[in-house]
Parts: sequence; C-alpha cells; structure tokens
Amino acid sequence: MLLLALLCTTASVLAKQSPVHLDRDYLLVGAAGSDPAPERACSPEARARFSNSIEIPPPAGGWPGTPQAVEVFNVFAGEVMISHRNRQVCGHMQDARTRDSRFRAGVGMVMVPVKGDVEPIRVAWERQLKAHWIPTVRLGAPSPVQQIDTQRLLLRTACIAIALALALSALMGFITTRDRDFLVYTVATALLVIWQAVLSGLSGYPRPWLPVTGFAHWWLVSTSMLSIVVMGWVLWRMCGGLRIWPGSRLWVRGLAQLTLVLVLLTPLLPWAVLTWLAGTLDPLFALVCVLVLVAGVVSLRRGDRRAVEGIAAVVPLLLMALMSLFGSSELMRFRVEAVQLSVTWFLMMYAYGVNRSLGQLRQQRDEMRYLADTDTLTGLPNRRAGLRQLERYVTAARATRQPLSIGFIDIDLFKQINDRYGHDVGDEVLVLVARVLASGVRGKFDVIRMGGEEFLLLLPGCGTDIALPRMENLREKITFKAQELRHEGLQVTASIGLAELQDSDDGVAALLRRADIAMYRAKRGGRNRVVDARTELDVA
Repeated sequence: MLLLALLCTTASVLAKQSPVHLDRDYLLVGAAGSDPAPERACSPEARARFSNSIEIPPPAGGWPGTPQAVEVFNVFAGEVMISHRNRQVCGHMQDARTRDSRFRAGVGMVMVPVKGDVEPIRVAWERQLKAHWIPTVRLGAPSPVQQIDTQRLLLRTACIAIALALALSALMGFITTRDRDFLVYTVATALLVIWQAVLSGLSGYPRPWLPVTGFAHWWLVSTSMLSIVVMGWVLWRMCGGLRIWPGSRLWVRGLAQLTLVLVLLTPLLPWAVLTWLAGTLDPLFALVCVLVLVAGVVSLRRGDRRAVEGIAAVVPLLLMALMSLFGSSELMRFRVEAVQLSVTWFLMMYAYGVNRSLGQLRQQRDEMRYLADTDTLTGLPNRRAGLRQLERYVTAARATRQPLSIGFIDIDLFKQINDRYGHDVGDEVLVLVARVLASGVRGKFDVIRMGGEEFLLLLPGCGTDIALPRMENLREKITFKAQELRHEGLQVTASIGLAELQDSDDGVAALLRRADIAMYRAKRGGRNRVVDARTELDVA
C-alpha cells in the first residue's frame, strides 16, 4: 500500500510539471513565470506589535551603491520587518514558502541603495518570550549572506533527517522484536523532531505541515517543556538514576503529569505566565543536566558501565545550557543549530543505549537457551535439543527423499566403571566418548547426549550401507582412545543400535524405538558391537 501511494503521488507530481521542450542538444523545462516576487509587506496589525527595532547605519560616506543583503535569525515567534526607504519585507520563521527563495533559515531582503545614500536599514521585531533570546542580524554582500543561510538550512535539515532515520529504524526494530524500548524511542524522537521543526522554522518548509503560524509562542513553550521532560527522563535512566534512587520514578512521573497539564493549558495562559515558563526552562534544564551527570558519575564509580553513553549524551546539552545561562554570544548566534546538534547527539547516544541493551538481552537469551539445550559435562546438545534436531532431519529427509540414519550408543558396563574407578573417571569416559563421536560427524549438533551413558548419533544423507562401517569405526576408536586415559585395567566399549528412517515410521518416536531395540540386541549379543535394526542377526 505504501508503495502504491508513493507511485500515485509521483505520477500526480509529474502530471503537474511544466512543459518540456526537447532538442537534440539541450532539454528546456518550464515556461515563463508571471508570479510577483515572494515578498510580503507588513500589515498594520503586525506593525503595531513591533516593540523592538534597530537601525543599521551605512558605512562612512554612505552606501556604496552595490547590493546589500540583510538577514535576521533566531526570532522564534512573531513577525520580523526589514525596511529601507519605501521597500519593506515582513516574515516569520514558519513562512519559508512565501519568502524570497534566497533566504530559508531566516527572514531576509536584498536591496541596492543608491550610492551615497545615508538612509539606515531598519529591522523591527515583536517582543520575545525570553529576554536573552535576542535576534541575530547579518549584513553583507548577498552571496556570503546567502551561503551562510544555506549552511544553516542544510544543518537544520540534516539534524531532522537523522532524527527521522533513527525513528524509522527504531520503529522497524519494534515491529521486529516487539521490544517496548524501541517504541518509546520512536515516540520520543518524533516529539523531538516536532520541537526542532518549531524551533528552526522547518515546520513551514517547503509547505506548512504544523499549524504553528500565529501560535508560535504556544508551540514553542509546550514543545520545549515536553522535550525537556522526555530528555531528562531518558538521561536519568541512561545514567543509572533509577538504580541509584528507585524512588525518583514517582517524582519523574509527577513532573511529567504536571508538564502535560501545563501543555494542555498553554493556549489559555496569559503572556506573563508564558514568558515566566519560558524563562524557567533554561535553568531547570541546566539543573536536570547537572543531576544526571552526578548520577552518571556515581554509577560509574559503582562499576556500572552502562552510564557511559548517558554521560556522553548529557555533556553537550549541559554545556549548551550553561552557555545560555551565562549569555554566550556564540550560542546567541547559532542557538538553533546548537540545540539541534545537541539533540541529534542525544538521540544517537540514546539509540546506542537501546541497541546495546537489546544486544545484552539477546546475549542473555542465547546463553540461557544454550544452557537449557546443552549438556554441561560434554558440551553436546542434550536430549531436548537433540530431539528437535532429529525432527528437523526427519522432515527434511521426507521432503527431499534422502536417507537418514541414526545410531543409539550405550557405553558398556558404565556403572561398574563408576563403582571401580569413581565418578571422576566416569566423567572422563563420557567426555572421551563424546569427543570421539563428534569427530565422526559433520555438524556439532549431530551428536546428542541422551542421558547417563547413552548417546545418539545423527547421520543425515546416509543410508545403512554407509552408516554401518562408520559406526564400526567409531566403536573401535572409542576402545582405542580410552587407553589414553591411563587408568590400569580400564576398558571402554560401546554397544550401538543402527536404524534408518523408513516410510512406515510414523515419526521420530518410531525411528528411535527401532534404534533402541537394536542397541539392546547388541548388548544381549555380547556387547561391543553394532546391530542394524533391519537384521535379525547381530552384526559385529
């Protein structure tokens, strides 16, 4: 369905394309345009809201008569006006599709003042939510100003693209594993993507996809609060805060509930309350980062290496928060980019932590499965794992019409070996027999310890004619190798029952039963021999 929708969308877009002229030497796409320049003048209502303004004076001797570009960054809510004499441009962070295409990361205008003109360029903006969130105004030739604008746009877009890729990867991980951590990561990343889009103005690019216009200050405060709570909670977990202080779970849950209530009430809050909330977020987030860092250091001192990625994730965020509190001019210039880079690094560390935890869980699961399916003494598959393997071989043999033989091996007089030489020697005999049998098969899962002194050998693709001499060879090798144990008077022999899968066998049980009966016939026939289940006579 997704592919079909993508194909339909592509076809619709192609159908609306401009005319195409194809010549032997070139391809001409499009037609003459009649749309006016994408500039918007300020409405009287917007002009009435401007509470801050500056004048950019010309250089000594007046403007040089060459094009001048002015761009304003980091105005997170409200309109910005750039004007010179009778020319005026208004814009805000979320109306990128309606602005001059030369400026996407901020509000800009290109003008050509008359040579010697001394009229200043005026920039005005509305009251900001935070006193220290001041705009950055850049003046210069159009080319370098536009290059910096493009670099900002690419960086902002790249951060959101990385976050979306991480979220999609986590979603695929959840669909595959049904692990809740992947779903939590996906939801947290989606929230942080929305926050970045509101903060950077990309919510309006290339077309508005969030209803931010006119309500930017509400969106900014609410998404900032939610993002800080989410990042604080994740960092607290990553740095081991819950393991150090289990009772903090209740505090975080209460803080999350309070934040959710404030977010729902944001549209009803007066401006004074919104500005107070916005001003509180920076010191609150700095405090959270400090607490998280302390928890991470304590966890490391306790030997918890899982806190490493939490510390790595919080350090850039803490530095950014401290720079904001101390009024760093570099942060003021690149506030959006600093936030997005820090959040992207956080998401990468968070993804690393989630995948590492999943890897540890898989390793623990594999270890438990190995312990559950393996005989601890010999390292061979145990009865349960061996019967599963035999089931697979039976199914495959019937599907491919290939032969399958099994050998049921019992060590002769093993109880007497234990009684005379002790259980330690008995264990040595079991390990030796397991090693000899494993040397006679291709796969490590084709020798099974069925319990006690009994073993099962699986020979897929082998009929009785091939399996019989192999069993004889293994029987002789067991006796010969037992001499290496160097216990005086110790002789180790084995009785082996051999059976091949028949069409009349109704399953694994019937095949095992015939091999078991053949093994007991070998014991009754004098031990230390191989008996084929199809014969009435003992074969030695």
